[in-house]
Amino acid sequence: MQILAKREEQIMQVIWNLEKAFVKEIIEHLPEPKPHYNTIATMVKILQDKGFLSAEKFGNTYRYEPLISLEDYRKQDVESIQKKYFGGSFSKMLTHFAKEENLSDDDLDEIVRMIKDQKKP
Repeated sequence: MQILAKREEQIMQVIWNLEKAFVKEIIEHLPEPKPHYNTIATMVKILQDKGFLSAEKFGNTYRYEPLISLEDYRKQDVESIQKKYFGGSFSKMLTHFAKEENLSDDDLDEIVRMIKDQKKP
């Protein structure tokens, strides 16, 4: 799976939230300044060509639906960050976020609890 460019990811976030969307609906949910219709239509076509979206024809327009779930993309994106910046080490990545994000004791306790729960058979 490919990593999305910033605008591609914005478009996918909208479609993941809406589950299905026409280009006009996507534009409505993007931040200002609103991009031109043709720009988004082109980008949606690129996302379709990359295998992120399917399209269903309705008259003269298409409604787009994700082929890749947000969860699957998120997992792949986190794995990529883990490999790129932390040598593939989850513990180094977690340590970085614990230090840099000034996590509270409650947050750290919650993370430890979730990790322990994952290890239970």
